[in-house]
Amino acid sequence: MAVLNSVSLPECLLCSSNGPDVRERGRIIRLSAELCDRCWNKVANELALSEGATAAPEPAFDPDDVDWAEPRTCRRCSAPVRCCPTNYDRWVELATFELPAKKVPPPHRWRLMRPRAVNTPIPVASVAIRIGAIDPTPGEPVVPAHAFVCVRREA
Repeated sequence: MAVLNSVSLPECLLCSSNGPDVRERGRIIRLSAELCDRCWNKVANELALSEGATAAPEPAFDPDDVDWAEPRTCRRCSAPVRCCPTNYDRWVELATFELPAKKVPPPHRWRLMRPRAVNTPIPVASVAIRIGAIDPTPGEPVVPAHAFVCVRREA
């Protein structure tokens, strides 16, 4: 009977384990994979380090809180930043403006996507995707990582 139960559970693409923690991961369905918790955290952390998505997540919004909410700012230069989730559930600090792709080096080019909920045309969130596989045209607007435009960045 145990063999029949394990066959019906999904299998992790990396370690081939199957169990209740193996599920489809990622915020965008086209870019997702079935992974267990251990493999997912390993892959997501490696991606975050290589892409520079090491920002702390936005604090949870409390609808009953009546305190003034300030926009997020850079802790080094005090400029406003846009903190966005990535497809792999990590957060990245982006600039609040777009620049032509020719002015931004490839490791710092990001694009914001608005994935839609299943069976509805309504976008549910903004997700940051780093541009990597296909280079944009030189005049195409991209969102630079804040680390690239920070005035107090290390030279």
